[in-house]
Amino acid sequence: MVASTDQRYALEIEQLSAGYDGTDVLHQVSFVLKPGEIACLLGPSGCGKTTLLKTLAGFNSVSSGQVKIDGRLLSSKDVNVSPEHRAIGMVFQDFALFPHFSVNQNIAFGLDRLSKQKRRQTVAQLLELVGLHGFGEQYPHELSGGQQQRVALARALAPEPTLLLLDEPFSSLDAELRGRLSLDIRDILKQRNATALMVTHDQQEAFAMADQVGILKDGNLQQWDSPFNLYHEPANRFVANFIGRGTLLEGIMRSGEAIETELGLLIGNRAYRWPEGHPVDVLIRPDDVVEDRNSDMSAVIVGKVFAGSSTLYRLELRSGKRIEILCPSHHDYELKDALPIRVQADHLIAFERHDPI
Repeated sequence: MVASTDQRYALEIEQLSAGYDGTDVLHQVSFVLKPGEIACLLGPSGCGKTTLLKTLAGFNSVSSGQVKIDGRLLSSKDVNVSPEHRAIGMVFQDFALFPHFSVNQNIAFGLDRLSKQKRRQTVAQLLELVGLHGFGEQYPHELSGGQQQRVALARALAPEPTLLLLDEPFSSLDAELRGRLSLDIRDILKQRNATALMVTHDQQEAFAMADQVGILKDGNLQQWDSPFNLYHEPANRFVANFIGRGTLLEGIMRSGEAIETELGLLIGNRAYRWPEGHPVDVLIRPDDVVEDRNSDMSAVIVGKVFAGSSTLYRLELRSGKRIEILCPSHHDYELKDALPIRVQADHLIAFERHDPI
C-alpha cells in the first residue's frame, strides 16, 4: 500500500528494504498508519518484525525505500535521522525501568524541557491514566510485572511521541495477566489518541489490541489488513495457515461459487474465475463446521480440548484428513465417537492447488 499525497499519515512506510551489514532482512515493505491507529506485526521467528521496529526507531540503515512520520522523512538510502530526534517512544519486553528511580522519576525522565510544575502535572495525569495513582513514590522492585509495564507505558507516553513502538511488551507476563493488560493498554492508547505499532508472537494479543495487523514472512509483508479480514479473507496460503486454525481440503470447482469436496458441495458468497473441473484447496475453519444431529455426514473424534464454555474437537474424515469443530461444552462426546456434522462456510476461501490431480 502506497500512501496517497492528499492525506497526512502518522506513519508511512514505502517500499522499505533494510537489514544488517549490507544484507536486507526486509524486502520492499509498504503500509501506512493513520493518527490514533494501533497496529501489530505478526509472523514466525526471524521474519523481520523486530528488524522493522529497529529500523523505524533509527537503529538500522535503509538500503531502499523510505520512512515518514507525520509527513517528515526520517529514513531513506540517503537520510537517517538519529533516534533521539524521531519523536518516537518505545516500550520494551523487559520494561527497562531505572531500578534506583521511583515511579515518578521514571515517568519524568526525559521531560527536562518542562517546568517542575508541568512535569509534576504530566506525571500525575499519566499515573491516573494507567491506573497507578498513589504509586509514584514506590520503586520498580516493589511493583508487580503488570504494574511495571504500566509504568513503562506511562514513561513512553510522557513526551507525547508521534509514534509509539512496543516490542513484545507482555512476553514476560503470565497468560491471564497478558490478556487483561493488553485490553487495558489498548484503552489507554485510545484515550490518548496515540499511534502505536506493536510486535508480538501472540495472535490473540494482536487481535485484541490492533486496528490493523501485518503478517510478515521472510521479510516480505504478506497482508496488511483488519483482524476480521485476515481471518476470513486471507490473501494467500501462508496467511490462511498462520492465522487461526484451519485445514486445507482438496476440492474441484463445479461453478464460480460451488466446490465439490469430501464434505459435499460447498457454496460460498464469492465467485472464483477458475473453470469447472479445476482442482483447488478449500480452507475449512472450526467455525465453518457445525454439529447437526440430522445430518447424514459424520466424522470420528480423535482429539478433544475442553475450553470452558466450548469444546474443540478434532475430527478425522474418511480420507484421513483432520478438521476441527467448536461445540458447546455441555454437548459432551468421547474419543472415537462419530460426530454428525455439516459445513456452513459462508466465507468460502479457496486456493489453486499446487499439484493438480
